[in-house]
Amino acid sequence: MLLWLQGLIFSVLVPGVVAFYVPQTLRNGHAAAAGWWSLGWILFAVGAAVYLLCLLNFLRAGGTPAIFFTRHIRAFMGEEPQQVVRNGLYRFSRNPMYVGVLTAIAGQAIVYRSRPIAVYLLIAAITFHLVVVLLEEPHLARARGDSYRDYRRRVPRWLGLPRS
Repeated sequence: MLLWLQGLIFSVLVPGVVAFYVPQTLRNGHAAAAGWWSLGWILFAVGAAVYLLCLLNFLRAGGTPAIFFTRHIRAFMGEEPQQVVRNGLYRFSRNPMYVGVLTAIAGQAIVYRSRPIAVYLLIAAITFHLVVVLLEEPHLARARGDSYRDYRRRVPRWLGLPRS
């Protein structure tokens, strides 16, 4: 039960802020656009669903998506699982949770026809890439060794089909 609570706290504090609160702030009170623009809600829903599926994979593996350098607040947000999460969407991307968050932000940029949200999407994508390449991947290679290196060799960083 504690793990699920930590997953909820993490979800509110990290993707909740990044994928929902900040874009809602950037829309500056503008209402959702009508017509075809409202199809952006589909992207938002897909992004949210991707995040939730990934969260469930983490919880089933005995951890939360909390990044390793948040250990000092692990009582609230939990810790990463002891094993690399490889099931579900993690068979097609090593980082589907980030992809889901970016998809949710993109949906809001469309719905609100918002240039500030689109710029934020670009900044978030660059930031995620740098965090993954400079922090997460080196950490996982050190912490999980050959298991992670094999996974990294077979599964693309962002999107694609697994390599044999």
